[in-house]
This record gives sequence, C-alpha cells and structure tokens, in this order.
Amino acid sequence: MAEQTPSGAGPTIGHVHLKVADLARAVAFYRLLGFEVTQYLGTQAAFLGADGYHHHIGLNTWESAGAPPAPPGHAGLYHLAVLYPDRAALARALTRVLEAGFALEGAADHGVSEAVYLRDPDGNGVELYRDRAPADWPRDQKGSLAMGNARLDVAALLAEAA
Repeated sequence: MAEQTPSGAGPTIGHVHLKVADLARAVAFYRLLGFEVTQYLGTQAAFLGADGYHHHIGLNTWESAGAPPAPPGHAGLYHLAVLYPDRAALARALTRVLEAGFALEGAADHGVSEAVYLRDPDGNGVELYRDRAPADWPRDQKGSLAMGNARLDVAALLAEAA
C-alpha cells in the first residue's frame, strides 16, 4: 500500500460551533488554548481564531445560557481536537490549561500523534495534540496505518514548554 499523506486537495474541518452556558467563561477557556476573539455577536456569541483565520471556534448561548452540560451517554460531540504545530507549542498550551486548574482526563501516544484530553467548562471533550511527520507514522507489515494508544509521558511533554 502506498503511503498516504495529507495533500491539501480534500475537504478539511473549518470550524466547530458549540452551545455554551456562559459565554465569558467559554471564551476564557479557549483563549488558554491559544485562540483569540475575532468577533462578538452581541452578548450571545463569539468567534475565535488563530493565525489570522476568521474563526476556528464559534461559541453561543442562543439556546443554552445557564444550561447544564449534556448528560453522559447521549449522542453528541465526543470531543473536538486542537492541533498544535509542534511538541513545544502543545506543551505550552497544556501548561496554561493545568495552571488554570483544569484536570487532564487522559493522555496517549497514538503513534501518529501525541494527545492529552480534558473537558471545557461546559463538559465538552477537548483533545490537544501534535502530529508526528507522516514519514514517522507507524505502519503494519502491509503498509497500512497502525495507530495505537500507548501511555504518553506527560511530565516529559511538559518539560518541552520551556
């Protein structure tokens, strides 16, 4: 099987739009991840982007102001994933999140990427990760992708923040 690499010619995920209970609280969390507000729509919605993009994340309270998180075991968002350009950038984001008092729910080395998992203030799952170069992705004997779920050394990752 030929090695598959992202070509840039196909569709991508442009943004995620989340219902939140408290707009200011949600904006503060996503700013910890490195996003900046690009626009507010009154007091009920905000759009956040990075690197000059109009928005990667939309947040609104149109139907959810003051609402509790969605109950476990129901259909809906499992998690959104935020990709960082390298290990040091991931480590810096993780440091900010931990210093703000958010707890990790998990961490994994998937072979293709290193990832940490947590919840935003509204209970949405959030994955923070960095990809390895496609040439370093694990493959099976037939050349097919062979992702895994190995333990990630979080302390070693955090040491990269400096």
